[in-house]
Amino acid sequence: MSLGKRLTAEFFGTFWLVFGGCGSAVLAAAFPELGIGFAGVALAFGLTVVTMAYAVGHISGAHFNPAVTVGVAACGRLPAKDVIPYIIAQVIGGIAAGAVLYAIASGKPGFDAAASGFASNGYGEHSPGGYSMGAAIVAEFVLTAFFLIVICGSTHRLAPTGFAPLAIGLALTLIHLISIPVTNTSVNPARSTGVAVFQGGWALGQLWLFWVVPLIGGAVGGLIYRGLLEDKKP
Repeated sequence: MSLGKRLTAEFFGTFWLVFGGCGSAVLAAAFPELGIGFAGVALAFGLTVVTMAYAVGHISGAHFNPAVTVGVAACGRLPAKDVIPYIIAQVIGGIAAGAVLYAIASGKPGFDAAASGFASNGYGEHSPGGYSMGAAIVAEFVLTAFFLIVICGSTHRLAPTGFAPLAIGLALTLIHLISIPVTNTSVNPARSTGVAVFQGGWALGQLWLFWVVPLIGGAVGGLIYRGLLEDKKP
């Protein structure tokens, strides 16, 4: 596929991930009577990846996440020259989704993105469970690294054909079930950026962590798979 088509696929895939995942948190989980809670938000994130991976995975590889793009490149599955264009498309898709979500959420009287947090990622006083910056770093690093191991393994040529989107979506669901209380779960800088720009306060101040740590975790996960797990036989 041409680079233009691949970037378009990454834009739409990231848009769907941020809109579906963060939308479930902003529009549904905020109302206890609807009953989706943390588990529902976790499932929503997983479902966004499953659906769009089947829809456009054959076009772009279905990264939808700068950390995944860096990790896949580290694993040797993406040319280095494509990394920055992929990341730009993903961030634009995330911000576009945040804008649409903000427009919808603003239709409810009294909505305040800054006060509500707008599904942003945070640590310390802005962690849902009050977890420290150190805990956030460990969680985001470990979970992103394992996410890349799952991605690289499930998309390997020897893996069962056609099941990679399910494995990846379920992995993202599990990641959210573990870490929503810690950081509201990032493992994806585009997801974090897409809502932080509309929260506009503390989320932007803490955004650095949700870029630096997932990118490092993604690279480490890709290198672990490439160096220790991948079958290099033809």
